Amino acid sequence: MAVLGYIRILEGTHVMAWTSKRRVMHAYNVTAEIYDERYSEEQQRKYRKALENVDVADDAVLDVGCGSGLFFSQVASKAKIVVGVDVSLGLLKKANEQAKVFRNVFVLQADADHLPFREGVFGGGVFAFTVLQNMPKPAQTLLELRRVAKGSGKIVVTGLKKAFRLEEFMDLLEGSGMPISAFVDEEAINCYLATLTA
Repeated sequence: MAVLGYIRILEGTHVMAWTSKRRVMHAYNVTAEIYDERYSEEQQRKYRKALENVDVADDAVLDVGCGSGLFFSQVASKAKIVVGVDVSLGLLKKANEQAKVFRNVFVLQADADHLPFREGVFGGGVFAFTVLQNMPKPAQTLLELRRVAKGSGKIVVTGLKKAFRLEEFMDLLEGSGMPISAFVDEEAINCYLATLTA
């Protein structure tokens, strides 16, 4: 009986996490058409800050939670390959249009907690802009980002200030076991931006 009870608890936890992710997916599907208009300038500021501390040259880059593909134009000319993943099909349709402009950019639907890649594939950087606050267990998400990053590769994450207190975000980062190589806390980007070393 104890084992069955434990399995039911795990199933309940999985259902709660999936329910949370479905809400996020639905919200982004609904706003996909106005996403760029609403967030483009703010996202571009985040991208520029992130790329000050990461060299994506001639390697594979992963954009987790790629949204409408705004980041692609920042890295496609430098990286060997860029892969964008998102859980929202509405946003991925827009990202696919962006990807068509480049020969080395590809998009697919995937869950940030269960990325469909081998370990250590992305040496040009793993980027997760505006993702962690949408995840039911952001610590688990960080571990998955680390898993797909090439050894000593860079992982860039943001934490929306409305969702995380600074201390809470720092605890999350430190709990990942990855060293913080750069940290930005600027009003213009509305979030904390951290560069971690896998």
